[in-house]
Amino acid sequence: MAKTSKNLTTSELAIESLPYEQALIELESIVESLESEQNPLDVSLKLFERGQALAAHCSLLLESAHLKVQKLVGESLLPFEEESE
Repeated sequence: MAKTSKNLTTSELAIESLPYEQALIELESIVESLESEQNPLDVSLKLFERGQALAAHCSLLLESAHLKVQKLVGESLLPFEEESE
């Protein structure tokens, strides 16, 4: 797990206190760990539960950022269109 400036791993921090980037890094780490299939079932379940909570937290943070952007630009926000290759 990633270390913070207070020498706590991110898994020891409340999910609600994590910024988006840190939550995403931990979520990616959990996915890698679960994909390795090297954990006992009880550990895998705990990782899965934390991963679900992290995913929900990231989603909330993204939605909040989206709402802030909408407030700033109002109706002039154009939908994102991918470039064709």
